[in-house]
Parts: sequence; C-alpha cells; structure tokens
Amino acid sequence: MNVVSALAAIALPPLVLAVFVLSVWKTARGLSTRRWRRPGWWAFPAVVLTGVGCVVWFVGAFSGGLDVREACAARGVPYDDAYRSEQWREPSQWFPLHNRCNADHDLVPAWVNPSLVALALLLVGCAAGAVAAAVIGRKMSEKAD
Repeated sequence: MNVVSALAAIALPPLVLAVFVLSVWKTARGLSTRRWRRPGWWAFPAVVLTGVGCVVWFVGAFSGGLDVREACAARGVPYDDAYRSEQWREPSQWFPLHNRCNADHDLVPAWVNPSLVALALLLVGCAAGAVAAAVIGRKMSEKAD
C-alpha cells in the first residue's frame, strides 16, 4: 500500500462521518428555520438519506457473515446445498438482497429491502423538493419585480 492509499484509508472515514453529522445538523436546523425553501438545502437531507441507505444496504449484504452454513446453523435453520447451488447468483445481487439458507428462510432481515425502496423514493422526493423550491423561488422573484 502506498502513502496516498494509506492516508486516504485513514482520513476518509472521519471525513465522511463529519459530512454526515454536518448534514444531519443542517437538515434539522433547516426544518425549523424554513431553509427548505432554498433549493440548495435539499442536498443535506439527500446526504443523510444516502448515508442511512448505505448502512441499511451493508446490514443486508453482510447479514449471512462469511460462512452462510454456520450462520444458518446458529439460527437453527437447515442449510440446503441443492437450493444454494441452484440459486448461486442470488446472494451477489445488489438488489433485492437475499441470502437464503433454503427456500423458506432468508438471513437478510425482512425490513432491509423495503427500507432501501423507501429511501430511494425519499431521495427522489429530495430532488423534487429542490426543483419545486427553485421554481417557486423564481416565480416569487419575478412577481416581486
């Protein structure tokens, strides 16, 4: 690993966390002070939703651990080799997330996929809010002239 990669690995996680915390603070503060009327404010809730979405996705993607057979045994569910070999692509999909022990039991929590859909819809809502704020702001400024 070269020096630049090492510095990036050290500096990037605290920087990403700081941007996330700042966005949470700006989102909460903007709601009470009506800053949501400005199009640029909508970037902060989008960052928060993206961060939450990444955490939810990682929970789902790594729910089976490194050894799925062991995770199934720990939950008391039989591991079906035939089913897993037939559905070998399913655990590597980006969406919807599944990591099944057999045809009846999924190691991915049931709330993960609906949460990812809801977060994606909220991100679209942030984009729509920014567009609406820009259009309404432009109309208000034209009306004032």
